[in-house]
Amino acid sequence: MITDITNDLRKERQKNFLITLVLCVVCIGINFLLFGIVNGLGLPLYLDSVGIILASALGGYLPGIFVGFATNIINCFSDPSSIYYGILSVLNAVIAAYFAHKGWLSFKKPLKLLLLTLMLALVGGGLGTLLPWFLDGIYFDSESIAQKLVEMGMTDLTAAQLAGNLIMDIFDKALTVLIAMTVITLLPAKIKQLLRFSGWMQAPMSDTEKEKLRHIGCRKISVRTKIVLILIAAMILMGAVATGISFILFSNAAVEQHIKLVEGVANVAAGSIDGDNVDRWLSEGEGSEGYKETEALLKTLRDSDDEIEYVYVYKILEDGCHVVFDIDTADTEGSPLGAVIDFDPSFEKYIPALLAGEEIEPIISNDTYGYLLTVYKPIYDSTGKCAAYAACDVSMKHIENYRTNFFTGMCSLFFAFFIVIVAVVLWVVEYHIVLPVNSMANCADKFAFDNNETLEKGVENTKKLRIQTGDEIENLYNAIVKMSGDSVEHLEDIKRKNDTIRKMQNALILVLADMVESRDKNTGDHVRKTAAYAKMIMKKMKEMGFYPEVLTDKFIDDVGNSAPLHDVGKIKVSDMILNKPGRLNDEEFVIMQSHAAIGGEIIDQVINLVPEPDYLKEAKNLAKYHHEKWNGKGYPEGLSGEDIPLSARIMAVADVFDALVSRRSYKEPFSFEQACEIIREGSGSHFDPLVAEAFLSAEKEAREIAESFGDNTVVGYTKDDHVDDSGKAR
Repeated sequence: MITDITNDLRKERQKNFLITLVLCVVCIGINFLLFGIVNGLGLPLYLDSVGIILASALGGYLPGIFVGFATNIINCFSDPSSIYYGILSVLNAVIAAYFAHKGWLSFKKPLKLLLLTLMLALVGGGLGTLLPWFLDGIYFDSESIAQKLVEMGMTDLTAAQLAGNLIMDIFDKALTVLIAMTVITLLPAKIKQLLRFSGWMQAPMSDTEKEKLRHIGCRKISVRTKIVLILIAAMILMGAVATGISFILFSNAAVEQHIKLVEGVANVAAGSIDGDNVDRWLSEGEGSEGYKETEALLKTLRDSDDEIEYVYVYKILEDGCHVVFDIDTADTEGSPLGAVIDFDPSFEKYIPALLAGEEIEPIISNDTYGYLLTVYKPIYDSTGKCAAYAACDVSMKHIENYRTNFFTGMCSLFFAFFIVIVAVVLWVVEYHIVLPVNSMANCADKFAFDNNETLEKGVENTKKLRIQTGDEIENLYNAIVKMSGDSVEHLEDIKRKNDTIRKMQNALILVLADMVESRDKNTGDHVRKTAAYAKMIMKKMKEMGFYPEVLTDKFIDDVGNSAPLHDVGKIKVSDMILNKPGRLNDEEFVIMQSHAAIGGEIIDQVINLVPEPDYLKEAKNLAKYHHEKWNGKGYPEGLSGEDIPLSARIMAVADVFDALVSRRSYKEPFSFEQACEIIREGSGSHFDPLVAEAFLSAEKEAREIAESFGDNTVVGYTKDDHVDDSGKAR
């Protein structure tokens, strides 16, 4: 049976995963289909978030995030930079899932849908504008809204692009939300329920139960919060280290790549110039043979790559750099032939090597001509002497832009992966740890050991959880189920043994009471009848609401069990007095009265020997005080009113009534009506009025008890300390 249930849950889980996978594939297809349609029609829209909203609304956070991120991953095959925009799709999924979770995705809540549209537009048009600024810089399409705004007089290009993108994205996201909401509204409720991704590792429960379990309070921090905090800290640390290392490696690679570029240009320039011509060109000027041709070649080298900033040839002398060639740029006019340029501070340490005609390493400087990467290559004459240096510069701003783009892309990619991983971990933690553990805690909290029925119900509720995480959580669950089941069996066994002990205990009490009463020549029914009357009185008092703070179920049980011991003190009264055929004299009656105090002492000794006296406390009260009277004229201590223990006040009525209606060798039994009248007359003097009222209100039950024991005629002559020889109650 358990195996069948396990297989059913596993199949249900596999079915849910398969349905969710199909949902994700369909939603990804919707994204590409709609994007292809609007792109083919030349509309300034995207509609590539419809599938994201559908997956988030129908499946939940995880399917929505998966669809958003997968859409960008697939786009990378045609546009590698799409990977950096995954964060936008992931954020859209989170926003849509949150609105769905709150129940705000409905045409009946237009303001919420408007808010959703604006938030999606801020992500797409706002963050979606800032990200390209870092990656590609500001650019306008001639047909874009941003271009129209510029033409209308908006001078701030940044603001124009941001405003234009926001306006366009509001229209895009409004149409996106409209399409998604139409689909959601048309879908039947059963289909929506079927598409909901859950991944239960236990018996499924309602959303209300799930929310209740999810938010069970913790003394400090929940396991989910701890895991998420650790995950966030670890990912940030790893992300920072990985990004830092990648950034350093990329920066070094970018610098090396540009060094190779400028070295190649400088080498070509140096190889194309005959060193023997340098001094002639400096002396004869630009009209010298070969000068213009060489200058044209250097200009061609300068224009060969957009990243090359400057190409020039210097003859290095003590007084500075003598210009041989300095190719003009679009922004800067080159220095004329023969001009002498002072050494920049960054080159001072290399001056000796340059004067000696030696090669120097590439130099990164930020001096007169800006932040540059410079490579110098010597030009040799026919004698092998360095006649000049061919130099090439690239602006370090190009490298900085590469670094910025790389860092921005890495951060965007990191945060996209970060949200995806956090979402997956939250899902795993919720369904594999939080819900199973809280379900077990909730069941354990409701365990009740007061009776077998509630205990068995608690065990059954625990079994119904059917936790199947396949890990230590499942081991714990199985252990709890086994322990709770064993506990039920053990408690049932204890209950059976307790019942047996209680029956033995009550039987021993009756045997002891019978032994005491048999010395008084009684049949022993007296102890049983008084116990029955006492129970009857207590039941009636509880029904009538008398002494509710005292008359608990335990009190009634204790008094009923200990009632037969009320005359145990007679065991120390002489047989001569107990069985005297005539009236007791005053001295003998005093001895007879001592049985009450003696009974209290006997039970007190037992109490001191028993670790849990329990009902014996009431047995002592019954034995010692059942001859006390409400008016204070009883014995042994002359207590009055509520100073007399309630159990003794109850026994007083039961004892007197049984003495009145029982046959004795020295008297005939009183009629039932006469006995009741005597009890009524004694109310407020001999008896507690409420106890007497309860007894008289239970006349039918009292008659049934009296008749059930029949005629108690005794052969011997007995002494009854409640009724004198005339049959009157003492």
